[in-house]
Amino acid sequence: MIHVQDITKHFRFYAKPSDRLREIVTRKPRHHSHKALDGISFQVASGETLGILGRNGAGKSTLLKILTGVLLPDSGDFRIEGRITGLLELGTGFDSNLTGAQNILANGLLLGMTRSEIDARRQAIIDFSELGTFIDEPLRTYSSGMVMRLAFAIGIHADPSCFVIDEALSVGDAHFQQKCMRRIREFRAQGGSIIFVSHDINAVKMLCDKVIVLEGGKAVFTGEPEAGANHYNRLLAEETDLDGRAVQQANYGSGELTVIACSLAGQESGGTILTSGERAELLIDLEAHEDLDDITLGLMIRDRFGQDIFGTNTYYLGQPLAMCANQRRRCRMEIDMWLAPGKYTLTLALHEGSDHTRRCYQWCDNLVRFDIAGIRGPTFGGICRLPMSCHFDEQEQRPAEESDHAASQ
Repeated sequence: MIHVQDITKHFRFYAKPSDRLREIVTRKPRHHSHKALDGISFQVASGETLGILGRNGAGKSTLLKILTGVLLPDSGDFRIEGRITGLLELGTGFDSNLTGAQNILANGLLLGMTRSEIDARRQAIIDFSELGTFIDEPLRTYSSGMVMRLAFAIGIHADPSCFVIDEALSVGDAHFQQKCMRRIREFRAQGGSIIFVSHDINAVKMLCDKVIVLEGGKAVFTGEPEAGANHYNRLLAEETDLDGRAVQQANYGSGELTVIACSLAGQESGGTILTSGERAELLIDLEAHEDLDDITLGLMIRDRFGQDIFGTNTYYLGQPLAMCANQRRRCRMEIDMWLAPGKYTLTLALHEGSDHTRRCYQWCDNLVRFDIAGIRGPTFGGICRLPMSCHFDEQEQRPAEESDHAASQ
């Protein structure tokens, strides 16, 4: 269990190092103060996963450093029942001149493990990290992915009650990332608490029970992962007015261009219940309220868990669009819905350039809902069917005596 109550943290910035001494001598402030955290409060129960979202500089890393004891808060209080370990910036708690094996001892002691605990779990840590003979090489020779392997292996074997994961998990190969995710799920199933910080919204929605969104050091949202992801997207889509002040418009955008109608129907079913493999027709009516010479229309399909299944936009499809004020245009898209049976939603975005973080005209979250029922053609597993083929090369059959001789060898 983690209890955090009204945590606040300031940082002082000086124009040059000598200003610190001058401030002490003259007792006149020569710094400017930045409030990294402003009254943060939350609780994480046993077996619960808390996701933290926020733009760069929102205060995510500062909060994790306070929870793991790297920093002290200026005010407020927090209580952690049991040991807390995790992954912060890569290399935290490591000595690059020591070997991987030596860092197991050094880092394990920093995490609160005893020497007997480290000795008992040393081989399990090495096996999990899959570093092989590199475990006896200096850490300075490791890649970032290898450092992450070692850090995760030590942290998860330290028998923590809470495991903290920052963006460090994003490095490394896909095989080890999947291995880490399986171990995280096992840890949670055994009653461990997790604090997960990532810009990967899909991973947050899959792993977390609740989400906090930080902005400017404050918790601007606390609630369900899907709603938290939507709130985070709204922050990314913020515009600024002529005075430079942040303005959050309705419909997640600035409103120069809007969707006035949208429909999705199967070409055979004629409705929103389609067979897997059926071609769907998507009709989108747009209206411009100003002259716009750089328009991108994007879409994202999500499943019932809120996972992003497929997304694209007209920028990547090489379909530039410009509209005049008061002009209306209709976009017709055709999509072969090779999706697994289930419930899905369609999100639309109108923006400038390649993504909605540059200039977002409108973000229409979960605008259309549709179902996939049944599968056309061969059955498949997973969430989607990928085009593939399978061929066996013909080989000459060997005489029986040759086959018997080969089997006896």
